[in-house]
Amino acid sequence: MRIAITGSTGLVGSALVRSLAADGHKVVRLVRRTPTGPDEVRWDPHAGTVDTASLGAVDAAVHLAGAGIGDRRWTAAYKRELRDSRVLGTAAISRALADLRPVPRVLLSGSAMGFYGDTGDRSVDETSSPGSGFLVDLCTEWEAATAPAREAGIRVAHLRTGLVVSRRGGAWGRMFPLFKAGLGGRLGSGRQYWSFISLADEIAAIRYLLDHEHIAGPVNLTAPHPVTNAEATKAMGRALHRPTVFAVPPFALRAVLGDFAGEILTGQRVLPKVLLDAGFTFEHPTVEDAIAAALAG
Repeated sequence: MRIAITGSTGLVGSALVRSLAADGHKVVRLVRRTPTGPDEVRWDPHAGTVDTASLGAVDAAVHLAGAGIGDRRWTAAYKRELRDSRVLGTAAISRALADLRPVPRVLLSGSAMGFYGDTGDRSVDETSSPGSGFLVDLCTEWEAATAPAREAGIRVAHLRTGLVVSRRGGAWGRMFPLFKAGLGGRLGSGRQYWSFISLADEIAAIRYLLDHEHIAGPVNLTAPHPVTNAEATKAMGRALHRPTVFAVPPFALRAVLGDFAGEILTGQRVLPKVLLDAGFTFEHPTVEDAIAAALAG
């Protein structure tokens, strides 16, 4: 297949590019700078433009671009950046794909488990309603921005991804050095659920969705056994043979992270019903499996 990918330099995007290329697929990376090779095409998510003439025909697109949720303190300005980078970028990609002839067969568009809001102890799946809050509103707009692609007859799946367990990046990537230094600990009460997925299972699930033509709409990319933050903390301590006696109080998180602290102190107990019903098998179904895979890889 010839597959267009945005966000190809990120944690998930770079791993996906390697996986697809290793199996002989042709990957076209959409970049926001001047292209430097034949496998790159220019796009500008804020301006809403894609160089479709250079893009040409593609069989599929995977849209992963967006400003990092936890990369900076949530000021009003950064909240706008989070929204614009996702909503404007998704709309631009969707319009561009809809204008291609022939249109691609599928668009896999990034989203997040934040769609469900704070679920407490309640389990949710793809049939559940959205919660409330900034991330909920963001995910709702983000997914709605794929409308041009869907209306053009392109199969669209929304990747509601959980916390990706990897040493290479993301929220979990920032935790590994702290835990290795013996400074890891629960956040707040630790009772909030963390729905996770190993990087290998994230890539395998995306590739599964590329190939399975009957799957559309929201798809939870989370392992089938979510854990609380306290349980994840203990698992990290056991895997790294380090104590986990520290606890970060809520006021400290708010001082450093601003409004994002509220998302850290709440949680989502998310189940991957669509993937499981379709027959997808997780290689790392437990948090212990996912942590061990990250340490090994």
